[in-house]
Amino acid sequence: MSKIEVTLPDRINDDIDRLVDQGEFVNREQAVEELLSMGVSTYNVTEETTTEDEELFTQTVDDQDPAMQDEPNDDYGF
Repeated sequence: MSKIEVTLPDRINDDIDRLVDQGEFVNREQAVEELLSMGVSTYNVTEETTTEDEELFTQTVDDQDPAMQDEPNDDYGF
């Protein structure tokens, strides 16, 4: 587990202490870990794994797929 040092505004520090005192968390360390985890998860952080070559291949396939085209490419009509 990584260790970091964070400087918090007094307001946030007091809020964390209050949550621990109210029994929302077992201790301060658990409170900080869970609150940071919730904050990070709200940003839905995901790692990009596609490469430029994969994107070019996908785009080429999509361009050739008639279902992916915005307008039909035929001259048939009623």
